Amino acid sequence: MVATGATADEAAIGAAGARLLARWREPHRHYHDERHLSAVLAVVDAAHGHADHPDLVRLAAWCHDAVYDPRAGGDANERASAELAAEVLTGLGVPEDAVREVVRLVLLTTGHRVSPEDRDGALLCDADLAILASPAEDYDRYAAAIRAEYAHVPDPDFRAGRAAVLRNLLALPALFHTPHLGERGERAARDNLRRELAQLTAPA
Repeated sequence: MVATGATADEAAIGAAGARLLARWREPHRHYHDERHLSAVLAVVDAAHGHADHPDLVRLAAWCHDAVYDPRAGGDANERASAELAAEVLTGLGVPEDAVREVVRLVLLTTGHRVSPEDRDGALLCDADLAILASPAEDYDRYAAAIRAEYAHVPDPDFRAGRAAVLRNLLALPALFHTPHLGERGERAARDNLRRELAQLTAPA
């Protein structure tokens, strides 16, 4: 946190971290939980050389799903997470320009559309979507965890909504932008997405 220019003392920084972790540990989370946070941070650490401001990407990783309500519509969770990031980081004395950048990065995870020159955005979005390139068994566990988060949604509605999400991802020009995941990750992710989409849209 010191590298980002925060002026708060260690106790305040620790309290802010505990506050964020408490959100990631909410009982209704089955995928968007502390394990997802750890996985995203692991990718950011492994590929930090790709980013221009890796410390800000790490902060954005901590905040990007800090608010997660499966009943919220549209981009409400991303917007609320960005607002929480601004509140927490401003309270810790992080400079205004750094806070704005973290907010921008968090909001990028709404659609994962990244411009070629946006190295920080590319790293965060790649880290957030890295699960898509997992081996089939791990991907299937991820998909099952997403379904569990939306247990309140009737199956026909879930299938339609999830299929729309998968189609939007497949429509992206590229899912990954950093060498850390590269072409192999791109192929694996698209194979997984197409496989899940076929399962969701198969006749009953």
